[in-house]
Amino acid sequence: MKDKVQSSTTPFSKGQSPRADRREIFGWAMFDFANQSYTLLIITVVFGDLFTHVVVGDGPHYRRGNFLWSFSLAAGYLLVVFCSPLAGAIMDYTASKKRFLFASYLVTVVTTAALYFVAPGYALLGVVLLILSNFAYSMGDAFIASFLPDLGPPEDLGKISGFGWAMGYVGGMCSAVIVLLFLGDVSLENFHRIRWVGPWAAFFFLVAAIPTFVWLRERGQRRVLPAGRSYVGVGLERVRGTLGQIGRRRDLAVLLGSVFFAMSGIYIIITYAFIYGAQVIGWEPHVRTLMFVIVQITAALGAVGFGYLQNRIGALRTYALTLVMWMVSISLIYLTPLLTEALRAFLGVEWQAQHVFLVVGCAAGMSLGSCQSSTRTLVGLFSPRHRSAEFFGFWGMAMKLAGVFGVLAIGVLQILVGLHTAILFCIALFAVAWVVSRGVDESRGRAGSLEEES
Repeated sequence: MKDKVQSSTTPFSKGQSPRADRREIFGWAMFDFANQSYTLLIITVVFGDLFTHVVVGDGPHYRRGNFLWSFSLAAGYLLVVFCSPLAGAIMDYTASKKRFLFASYLVTVVTTAALYFVAPGYALLGVVLLILSNFAYSMGDAFIASFLPDLGPPEDLGKISGFGWAMGYVGGMCSAVIVLLFLGDVSLENFHRIRWVGPWAAFFFLVAAIPTFVWLRERGQRRVLPAGRSYVGVGLERVRGTLGQIGRRRDLAVLLGSVFFAMSGIYIIITYAFIYGAQVIGWEPHVRTLMFVIVQITAALGAVGFGYLQNRIGALRTYALTLVMWMVSISLIYLTPLLTEALRAFLGVEWQAQHVFLVVGCAAGMSLGSCQSSTRTLVGLFSPRHRSAEFFGFWGMAMKLAGVFGVLAIGVLQILVGLHTAILFCIALFAVAWVVSRGVDESRGRAGSLEEES
């Protein structure tokens, strides 16, 4: 794995973007801050538990609810797989990234607010709204990432990406305050209050993302549409052209292959971590709250710390390190019951499994923000600026195809062997991602993107 990072005095300085001012970088990062309300409150912590336990409510094992949850998210991700590269190509051609971002933002807000109407017995409505909201949110995630190469030279992208991801976890903390203080626990008895989690997540996203649209600049030059052509046709032509030249972008192609396996594992953790805590660990509400706080803090620290590490050892080496951390974290998650018994037997510590799980959450949180940030940085380094939205569209496609595969696979596996055993599948996914990443050459990938710009 050759990933020596070139200094700013090398040929990599050609065609670099000047560093954007702090206000614009802050505006860009505020979208991560804002949309974390959807990731955290809808996908990870609250609504997944609400949907499986209350809306579907097929206890004690909740396997039908878990499968419908997996299906809903996978369907949204599958729509992104088909739409993301095409949308990226059109955005580059028309210099309209902010308009596409704004559209995805509005759809996410409206469909997330409508989750209020998903009550027990209305699982089908929940499935439809989850598909639509997750699709819009995921498209926006790729759209905002496509601005990254314009915000600074290659040596700054790791820090900028890490800052954005850390802002996301801070946003998650802020968005959860209302839930923790006023909405209460996930239960049928408390449904009349906890159902407001959808409207609250939508409102937070609506307000907190305003600085993005005020301060983030649209760069690029709009091209005139040839007579008799459509933007969809031009977009498809550009996507086909990129796919046809994939041999020239070997490092990006191999990286996306690795990202597919890594993100399959991460999507499983994001989607099922708190469901796992409720169903396997059997934690109490106050422990769930502590886990939420721990994961947000450690993930933010990981994103910032590893963002600086990327600039010292290279984004690729950093990414590989986070994959090893994930394998260790998943092993600890699976072994939590055994570790609890060992602590009791050998040390006389009367901890419960839910308390050991809190410690394990530190390792998982540190891996979470750092891994995703490093992949975003690498794609930014490998993307020519004039086609950044298209290339990040392929990144989004790989990410969401991973989501389809990961959440459907865990949905089926948990039916067959139970959620506790099924979580081991993540170790295999991160191991394959690490092996595939050995075929990436960071220096060569960066050189290829700059050659296309010159």
